[in-house]
Amino acid sequence: MRVTMIGTGYVGLVSGACFADFGHTVVCVDKDPSKIERLNRGEIPIFEPGLDQLVAENVRAGRLSFAVDGSQAIRDAEIVFIAVGTPTRRGDGHADLSYVYAAAEEIAGLIDGFTVIVTKSTVPVGTGDEVEAIMKKANPNADFAVVSNPEFLREGAAIEDFKRPDRVVIGVEDDRAKAVMAELYRPLSLNEFPVVYTQRRTSELIKYAGNAFLAMKITFINEIADLCEKVGADVQQVAKGIGLDGRIGSKFLNPGPGYGGSCFPKDTIALVRTAQQYGAPVRLIETTVEVNDARKLAMADKIRNAMGGDIADKTVAILGLTFKPNTDDMRDSPSLAIIPALQAMGASVRAFDPEGMKEAEHLLSDVTFATGPYQAAEGADAVVILTEWDQFRALDMPRLKGLMKRALLIDLRNVYRPHEARADGFDYVGVGKP
Repeated sequence: MRVTMIGTGYVGLVSGACFADFGHTVVCVDKDPSKIERLNRGEIPIFEPGLDQLVAENVRAGRLSFAVDGSQAIRDAEIVFIAVGTPTRRGDGHADLSYVYAAAEEIAGLIDGFTVIVTKSTVPVGTGDEVEAIMKKANPNADFAVVSNPEFLREGAAIEDFKRPDRVVIGVEDDRAKAVMAELYRPLSLNEFPVVYTQRRTSELIKYAGNAFLAMKITFINEIADLCEKVGADVQQVAKGIGLDGRIGSKFLNPGPGYGGSCFPKDTIALVRTAQQYGAPVRLIETTVEVNDARKLAMADKIRNAMGGDIADKTVAILGLTFKPNTDDMRDSPSLAIIPALQAMGASVRAFDPEGMKEAEHLLSDVTFATGPYQAAEGADAVVILTEWDQFRALDMPRLKGLMKRALLIDLRNVYRPHEARADGFDYVGVGKP
């Protein structure tokens, strides 16, 4: 099938490359000439394991290409995906849909023959209706159908998630469009991955409800971790004990410094605003947002208290800057709240991240960026693990201790077992540990 993807951000690029790998012919379009130039040179603007190879293979096979001017690609397409950004709108917290609506208006004037327009961007309930209205107004004679097809990609495992999904959700109310989407995803049906067909508005809400529930689950275990510290219980054992219940499940029950990334922060806020707009407030999600924001600053206090209460003129080594491992994404990362808070308390910060430092340099000031974990730890009064990158899971503990001014390990991801770290001579502070 002929597919055009509007937007070459995280969702658009991963989706476009995977559709091409299914055998479809895909053109990814972006108005940023520098991004398209990089892609045409074989450079991938984001870090996602395996994506560079997947893109290169499909470009060589002639199934994947990139363009700034998407006019011809849109005219030729059977399916046009809208995969542009929907950031939080300044001032009111609603999703900013200006890029989605601009894309819809442009597409309307270019499509030739029946075309399926798919919103892949995360959008509030009713956006599909608005896209349809905008396109009809821009081109009353256009023959098209608007479909909702939200993405459920985990950064760091996006290709696996796309090719072996828990489910594919398609919000469609046109039989012709349903047949087109079924053919598009036919390669997945061979492995019997579930495809859920719903009404368009239901599909739009599924995406927000799913992310909000996961964010709430993270926030729940973080609060239980705080309680564990007060009563002398172990949060990891609590998580295991409740996670074995099939109704609860073990995923997203790892305590830490709060959630971040491109999805959970903006999607929870957008859902709260939508619910308020319709007069059906979601109190649990409102509280989740508030607790998560407070969590990040509370972690700075936790670090200070572990260091004796006064960190003026002390050096803190931060291991991990991105919001999760296997990505270079710094959006709403806990590090962006914790590091400035430590600096405001008088500490000097030295940091290392395997992939996030280039972006972090634009977002953080007065931070010394190290070339590795041991360089970050040299002369430090404490080492803080903020992101659980694999290379931080098996550090040479005697070497680390020998480099530090004080052997204090503050493990905000519970990567290490307390008794083992203490046996190596460290003062150890974890999350939710007795």
